[in-house]
Amino acid sequence: MPQSPAMPPALSSMGRGFEVIGALAALTGSSSQNGASVTAVAEHLGRDRSQVSRTLAALDRRGYLTRDGGRGYRLSWAWYAQAQEITAVRLRTEGLSLLDELADATGESCFIGVLHGADTVTVVESIPATSRMIGSWIGRAYPAWCSDAGRAVLWDADDEEIRDVFTGIRFTGAGPNAPASLEVFLERLRDSKERGYAIVDEEAEAGLFSVSAPVRDFRGEVIAAVQVVGERRALVARATEVGGRCRIAADRLSTLLGAPDVR
Repeated sequence: MPQSPAMPPALSSMGRGFEVIGALAALTGSSSQNGASVTAVAEHLGRDRSQVSRTLAALDRRGYLTRDGGRGYRLSWAWYAQAQEITAVRLRTEGLSLLDELADATGESCFIGVLHGADTVTVVESIPATSRMIGSWIGRAYPAWCSDAGRAVLWDADDEEIRDVFTGIRFTGAGPNAPASLEVFLERLRDSKERGYAIVDEEAEAGLFSVSAPVRDFRGEVIAAVQVVGERRALVARATEVGGRCRIAADRLSTLLGAPDVR
């Protein structure tokens, strides 16, 4: 006789709560305007509708959820605020460990940068003893339009969003290969996406070569960039190898931050 489909394993009430919270995060996201129905959550989890309904009602009573006009459920903003705080801490702690590995593997200086206005700011770094870089880059800002981190942190932004970021910015005063206009920046960003990582070749300054890749958080949104930076003469012939390592490190960090569907 044919076997019946396997039933999902039984969970404790706490386990059911976290399972439902995870389902709501996946179904709605932080930017969605619509909540998820009981039926949608139950189907997503492969669980009994009445059981899911009771769990949702209990979470709602405790203020963990909100309901929209269509009676759909979504996570309260408090969850996202706490998750973002945890993400910021893990970006630094998990990021430092990954950067140390990347610096050991490449022999080059490695950084994590975030977008701040029209600049990128370094928040984590790992600089090997063999590096010729002097001093720390932590907390230092660099123009996003000519930096490796800038290319990666704007990975998912559309053209209009990028135009807004660079409103009033003059594309002058950087390295010899720096983009001369917003249109050139956008074209290079498209090339980077096709490649899977960005290459910035003497755009920030003469003699400097770097690669970068985007880091995503639990919402799947790009929040940072992993960068490998060094002298052009040492890195240009290794661009494919180092770029691949950089992308793997960025994807690993994204997974540690809870990003869904990382390559």
